[in-house]
Amino acid sequence: MGFKPLPAAIAVAIALLIWFVIPVPEGVTPNAWHLLALFVGTIAAIIGKAMPIGALSMIAVALVAVTGVTNDKPSGAIADALSSFSNSLIWLIGVSIMISRGIIKTGLGARIGYLFIAVWGKKTIGIAYSLALSELILAPVTPSNTARGGGIIHPIMRAIAGSYDSDPEKGTQGRIGRYLALTNYHANPITSAMFITATAPNPLVVKLIADVTGAQIQLSWGTWALAMLLPGLVALAVMPLIVYMLYPPEIKSTPNAAQFARERLQQLGPITRGEMIMLGVFAILLVLWAGIPAMLLGAGWAVDATTTAFIGLALCLITGVLTWDDVIKEKSAWDTIVWFGALVMMATFLNKLGLITWFAKSIETGIGSLGLGWMQASALLMLAYLYAHYAFASTTAHITAMFAAFYGAGLALGAPAFPFALMMAAASNIMMTLTHYATGTSPVIFGSGYATLGEWWKTGAVMSVVLIVIWLVVGTTWWRVLGYW
Repeated sequence: MGFKPLPAAIAVAIALLIWFVIPVPEGVTPNAWHLLALFVGTIAAIIGKAMPIGALSMIAVALVAVTGVTNDKPSGAIADALSSFSNSLIWLIGVSIMISRGIIKTGLGARIGYLFIAVWGKKTIGIAYSLALSELILAPVTPSNTARGGGIIHPIMRAIAGSYDSDPEKGTQGRIGRYLALTNYHANPITSAMFITATAPNPLVVKLIADVTGAQIQLSWGTWALAMLLPGLVALAVMPLIVYMLYPPEIKSTPNAAQFARERLQQLGPITRGEMIMLGVFAILLVLWAGIPAMLLGAGWAVDATTTAFIGLALCLITGVLTWDDVIKEKSAWDTIVWFGALVMMATFLNKLGLITWFAKSIETGIGSLGLGWMQASALLMLAYLYAHYAFASTTAHITAMFAAFYGAGLALGAPAFPFALMMAAASNIMMTLTHYATGTSPVIFGSGYATLGEWWKTGAVMSVVLIVIWLVVGTTWWRVLGYW
């Protein structure tokens, strides 16, 4: 059987209930309501893990096309169902994931991590900062936060912990491993918030902000990076200290760690041709994504962010750092393109058919009845949106289901569009801190056994509050300095 019966039955039942049983509300068209039924059913199936998200997305495309909820003509319906596969943001993330394979394949990611530890690894807290800095360096070109935090940084962290005989199976995780595992994880949501290309759902946030504001706000890679730079750096500076206070490691001085890292670097040998090429590609991507040619030479030299990603992939293929087989086998990239395309399509047409506007208006009415000012009302909306992630096992599903309506409601209640967009974008990443199923990186690191469920949830709850405060205080002040509001 290709699906899990119980989650699938629940998802189907929810979709049928909305479609056939619940009356279409006043102000909503039948087609919009029926698309909502398909959408909610799809999200429920994703949350319940009835099938892989890519498979569910293919089914969603088929259902949108065959039901004709967006277009009465069959040819128009399938064109609508496939429309988002031409969205450049989808290809930006898919191609960037393909490029990030080169960082793993060449060993550049591991080398960066060991270089930092060789310099700052004489204290346990120095190792924690080295892991966080490695995350930060890799984040702009690794849209799979799971690959970055779980596939590159986590093995380095485990190797260091193992060198100090800190092993969950021996009951010695408290020596150093628990602290390093928690800092390894909590660096991941922070760096994810700092760049559009640091995690796959961020471009979805960009798309939804543009849709809600009628394209008046279109966050570029450079604008996002600059806006998140200062609060992100403050968060990375504070996070290891907070975790240290919550769960101090038994071993505080680690002179052997720096030596261990140097030994690993010796095993890796001199920097290879492939690593040098990846560094060059890395530099080109950052220069073009940051819009530096346009700044120096004028608007005629501007390069689109997705075009930049294709340039990077082309360079990797031409130089042989990646082969076409590597690209074909990068399942996460193709999977992302499929599910991203389907969910963006459904969210786009929910907006076009007026459902998001209606839902935002309903939220606005409910919050407005409390008699709060725009600042308190928008804060309440942001917190409700963020902490709803306890009910989600997918940041993508959560963002697709809730972001547009909550952002739209905040605007209607008087929140300034640009800073509220940035705050909601930050919240879309901060929510990854909460649980051991919050994002793909969570089960990888939690599954290694260094932290108990209680320790994980406690740290997540504390860090969510710390990060919210940092973005509200440092972030909003920084955005004022930048003239964003």
